[in-house]
Amino acid sequence: MKDSLIAMLKKIALKFNFFVSRGTGVDKLQFFFNKIKPVTTNHKLVRIGGNGDGGYLVPDDLIGIQTCFSPGVSFAAYFENELAGRGIKSYMADFSVEKTPITNDFFSFEKIFIGFENQPHFINLDNWVQKNARAGDNEMILQMDIEGGEYNVLIESSSELLKRFRIIIIEFHDMDSLFDPIGFQLISSCFYKLLKDFEIVHIHPNNFYKNVSHKGFEIPPLLEFTFLRKDRINNTSFATSFPHELDKKNVAENPYIALPVCFYKQ
Repeated sequence: MKDSLIAMLKKIALKFNFFVSRGTGVDKLQFFFNKIKPVTTNHKLVRIGGNGDGGYLVPDDLIGIQTCFSPGVSFAAYFENELAGRGIKSYMADFSVEKTPITNDFFSFEKIFIGFENQPHFINLDNWVQKNARAGDNEMILQMDIEGGEYNVLIESSSELLKRFRIIIIEFHDMDSLFDPIGFQLISSCFYKLLKDFEIVHIHPNNFYKNVSHKGFEIPPLLEFTFLRKDRINNTSFATSFPHELDKKNVAENPYIALPVCFYKQ
């Protein structure tokens, strides 16, 4: 794919020296981190998709879910394959590959990118889901890892669509762009949109990159977030212990990256 919007914003910020001369204020950063602290709920977390990259922690609230939408196809499909074993069909899309890495009767693949708008080789999330989901299916999973395109997709997607997903798992890229004001505006807007209807129930750093530090905050550039829709939650308390016992390294040969304390309640 071409440069993501967040990557382009980083280039603009560097060109005009935003990062050095007027980086995001500490008050804004602290407000953001206070808003995104993960919680524990009445649903324990389980690991779906194996012990390496492509495995995620999700709430054990999968009964009644029949459909997963999974834009971004990697070298493996462990997550979708395990969902298939639970009777959940996965719709998968990625223009950069010809097919899914494994075949499964519960897989449906389309050679197209999920993006900001409908154009050659792209379709937006609303239209993709409308084309494939069963009418009235409001208990689905969204698992998205599209190399920085997630911000475009979240901005464009309607809140009505997003609420049709019970569980949302997203790998967010370039999270260290929170340190420049343009990146902060884009990233925080996406999170605040989701947090209207969802709680964050887990955060896991992908250890592909090292953490970036600035103004007393530390941010892993790649972070996996799991969201659970608020109407599925009976009670919450702040999650205070990281890593979770089920967390695993994405890159086996790289050092483990602990979730920085600014992300969770101490």
